Amino acid sequence: MAVASFALVALDCPDPRSLAGFYAGNVGGEIKEATASYDWVRLLVPNGSDIGFQRDPNYQPPHWPDGTPQQAHLDFDVDDLQEGERAVLELGATKHATQPSPDEWRVFTDPAGHPFCLVKV
Repeated sequence: MAVASFALVALDCPDPRSLAGFYAGNVGGEIKEATASYDWVRLLVPNGSDIGFQRDPNYQPPHWPDGTPQQAHLDFDVDDLQEGERAVLELGATKHATQPSPDEWRVFTDPAGHPFCLVKV
């Protein structure tokens, strides 16, 4: 039985609203769920997976081909954060020490160290 449903890929960037506008121009969709400060913007993509844009005040463009620094993470929607957390920990995830909004979403790393979030729907 699956723990969560795939929600989106989130891209770190210096200006979430602007980058969401760029991608909306490319793939269409509606910009939604922006925080008042535009630290987080979600592009609802028609017939595809959504794209999230997250402000990173220390953003540095990735270098090709080595890919550093990390620029993206996965979000997964869950109905119950406690149950989702229990399940991903059993699968081998690690709960990250920093939890900015643990009642709404929680940060974990996969067994290889990639960050991902469980988000309460």
